[in-house]
Amino acid sequence: MFIVLLIVHGLFAVALLGAITHQTASAWLPMQRHAGSFAGRFRGVSAAGYAKAIVVLYVCTAILGAIIYPEFRVSIRGVLDELDAPAVMGAFELKEHFAVVGLAVLPAYLYCWRLPLADEYRRTRMALTAVLAFITWWNFLVGHVVNNFRGYAA
Repeated sequence: MFIVLLIVHGLFAVALLGAITHQTASAWLPMQRHAGSFAGRFRGVSAAGYAKAIVVLYVCTAILGAIIYPEFRVSIRGVLDELDAPAVMGAFELKEHFAVVGLAVLPAYLYCWRLPLADEYRRTRMALTAVLAFITWWNFLVGHVVNNFRGYAA
């Protein structure tokens, strides 16, 4: 069951990663008039349309992470301690803290992205989106490194 939940957690994380990356590119680099290139189309999405999906994906990913977390603590952390890998463990601890900060940011994020978009919140939207993008990318990469590190050690 743990493996199934880990895979579903990873799938939610990939979907969240794609959505937040599209929204960040659109918020920070709005589409230009002549945007026929791949990069132009990538950042030319409707950023506001992603906000609710990002919140749902973030919360679902965090809940699944919380469900599988006890198994990590019991089985994987011991392996990392035996291998004397404090940097890997520290990165994962930071991942946990970032995830909670992201959950705390979600209400303000959702408020700033509500339609119609108020121009006075443009910079706040950009900043909150960048914070969530950083947290999402950090958590995704660290999660995979820790999971792979455990696989190499086994």
